[in-house]
Amino acid sequence: MLTATLLMLGAWVVAHLWFFGSGQIIDTRTYRSYGEALLQGKVPYRDFRVEYPPGALPAFVLPAARSDTLRDYRYWFDALMLVCAICISGLVAMTLTALGASLRRLYLSGAFVALGLLALGSVIYSRFDLWPALLVSAAVAFLVGGPALLGFAALGLAVAAKVYALVLVPPALSFIWRTRGKREAIRGLIACSLAIAAAVVPFAVLAPTGLWESVQRQASRPLQLESLGSSILLSAHQLGAYTPSVVTTFGSDNLVGPAADGVATLLVLLQAMAIVAVWVLFRRGEARPDRFVLAATAAITAFVAFGKVLSPQFLIWLIPLVALLSGSIGKWAATLLGTAAILTQIWFPHHYWALRSLGAVSWLVLARDLLLVCLFLLLANALRRPSKNHASLPG
Repeated sequence: MLTATLLMLGAWVVAHLWFFGSGQIIDTRTYRSYGEALLQGKVPYRDFRVEYPPGALPAFVLPAARSDTLRDYRYWFDALMLVCAICISGLVAMTLTALGASLRRLYLSGAFVALGLLALGSVIYSRFDLWPALLVSAAVAFLVGGPALLGFAALGLAVAAKVYALVLVPPALSFIWRTRGKREAIRGLIACSLAIAAAVVPFAVLAPTGLWESVQRQASRPLQLESLGSSILLSAHQLGAYTPSVVTTFGSDNLVGPAADGVATLLVLLQAMAIVAVWVLFRRGEARPDRFVLAATAAITAFVAFGKVLSPQFLIWLIPLVALLSGSIGKWAATLLGTAAILTQIWFPHHYWALRSLGAVSWLVLARDLLLVCLFLLLANALRRPSKNHASLPG
């Protein structure tokens, strides 16, 4: 744990220097407005609009409680994300220990988490995604190493913080049902549901209309500029085969028009099919802990790769999970995700406005998105044909 902490601290310092920390595009100003409104006694979704689920609110209000200026807020938010990153490293080590990993494997995984986050640059401390990633890491750690009820409770909190964690519920239930019995799975589902309810119900009672509008806004978002579908269309534009129309809505830049709308619909269908395919593949195979980790990684990769929104910070969700994979699958997965993270930092934030202006940087975005598709195919194939190569954790 000490080594992982030191690695993370070193990566965090470097992430603020030189190329890594320059040209930031931040969301902390918005986060601060949420946190200050909460501290003033205002009710989210009723007295002010919030773009995120209720479980995200602690990440906004805690830094605000110690801040008088935006600079102060950014400092404390940065510190909070660092704590999340260090805890994630510890939870990765905890999961690997439960899986029987060697000391060498623990060191390599800790290094991958630190360097993977560094490869993404300033996005790791200017977005709150390390918070839901921490909750997902806790869920996986407890589901693999026990107690399972804590794992399901953490999973419920993760869903309440960012909805992507919802794709882990079916494989988690299947895993616990087949390894610890029907009763334990039902208890886990109840724990997960109660955790979600604890975060959501108070706001559903106080501000039902505003909360529902927040859900609708997220579900109805158009094709975001950095998504797989958009990167394909923008590359077609570079070849003179498509004329894009870009608008800024829902807090992001998006493509609109008949072609973009059609591609967005196809992506939603493809995303759903890919996620369900992962669930089915896991259900058909053995209920081993390593296969559950593989299924969890594949499901979230499907959510990210085929979503109609693919912001740079979404890669944060994958890093702790890919760090748990072993053998040749783990090496290839780490290579694909690491390269995708590096490509992301090359164009975000430094050349994002060139992308917004429909420049040739869209080829880099397409390359990044295709690497994520390759990562999903790698994981899905491994889940379909489990082998000794990733069934154990060799030293």
